[in-house]
Amino acid sequence: MWSCSVPGAGFGIDTRLGAVETLLVHVIRRWHYEIETLRGHEVIGWRPIEELDHSEPESNQASGTAVAIRPGAYGQGLSGGLTKTQRETVRSILDDCSGIIRWGGDDRIPYEALFYLDAPPGTAAVRSATSPLGKAADKLRNWNRTPGLGAGASM
Repeated sequence: MWSCSVPGAGFGIDTRLGAVETLLVHVIRRWHYEIETLRGHEVIGWRPIEELDHSEPESNQASGTAVAIRPGAYGQGLSGGLTKTQRETVRSILDDCSGIIRWGGDDRIPYEALFYLDAPPGTAAVRSATSPLGKAADKLRNWNRTPGLGAGASM
């Protein structure tokens, strides 16, 4: 785990580096610009496993493959914390991530603050550049390098 910056937001998060970092930073950045402005203490990446419920998706934070955005505002087990427009933006963010990132708001026990990698972090497929994770990260990296591509681009 390393601390990486969230461009344009003025803070960083602790997360697994590489493709996972690319996707999670994308989620945070779009939330920051399109849903609500965030401050650093409102986004939590890596956390020690002892602080987490091992049986819930939040345990992904211990592997650096999840972030909680404003967890105090969007509590576990509660839904309806986002407006219709905000939910539509979340869906757009998830589409950007090619199904690799899951939103806790879609879980059996909702947790609207949580976004996490929807694949086991230790598998070879996750680490492969040709895996769905690698392809999704490459797409986002290309958007970041190319003006007029990605979120906010108009055709």
